[in-house]
Amino acid sequence: MPELPEVETTLRGIEPHLIGRSFSKIDIRQPKLRWLITPELASDSVGQVITGLSRRGKYIGIHTGKGTLIIHLGMSGSLYFVPAETPPLFHDHVDFRFSESESWLRYTDPRRFGAILWTTGDWNEHELIKHLGPEPLSDLFNVDILYARAKGRKVPIKTFIMDSKIVVGAGNIYANEALFKAGIRPNRMAGNISKARLAVLVECIKLVLSAAIKQGGTTLKDFVGGDGKPGYFKQELLVYGRAGKPCTVCSTPLKEIRLAQRSTVYCTNCQT
Repeated sequence: MPELPEVETTLRGIEPHLIGRSFSKIDIRQPKLRWLITPELASDSVGQVITGLSRRGKYIGIHTGKGTLIIHLGMSGSLYFVPAETPPLFHDHVDFRFSESESWLRYTDPRRFGAILWTTGDWNEHELIKHLGPEPLSDLFNVDILYARAKGRKVPIKTFIMDSKIVVGAGNIYANEALFKAGIRPNRMAGNISKARLAVLVECIKLVLSAAIKQGGTTLKDFVGGDGKPGYFKQELLVYGRAGKPCTVCSTPLKEIRLAQRSTVYCTNCQT
């Protein structure tokens, strides 16, 4: 957390308020995130007109004519607007100010696992981004590419689809949900799953992520979108966080195991 739907929700929330504007000042109260925020970030990006925003995996790119601000929300971060002059709380590490504006863009990150970086090159070629797999909601993510990459792989399918080099955005919550909808047991070896079943999984990943974006993401604890509001997909979760509760399809108690140190919940009856 936040995963792809939460990041996409954030981007959609802040984008209309940023295009064509420029930051007048960037207040960096805590530079020690996952990587140190350098002084050059503020000096190079302030005053630059924002030409567009985009998302790659869980990274947000705020583009200007001179370079791109690359923002990652880490495990607990949020990027949202607050009224100008709102006093910062302890975990409010960065404010992006605008001149003569009634609001500021605030970056909050309790665990400080996120990042705010600056690059003057093509952001898609940045070392953190260039090796990412295809976007799950694009045509580049399809059964042919998933089947080819899964062939011969002796790794649980849930761990496999959570690998950002295979496909971006199928994080823990949504991998659980997609595998349930596809009827695939999460600890089945990726290389042993037929192409027909992988085709169903591809569609379920797209379906689950699209639904989560529509609901503004999933708020379990810290996340709020660009408008400062929580996401509501939590109410639609069918397996994640429901260990021991009855399956919504067959009423079998859901089972919890750990795969790659991540909580994994599934139905022993519906998923094979």
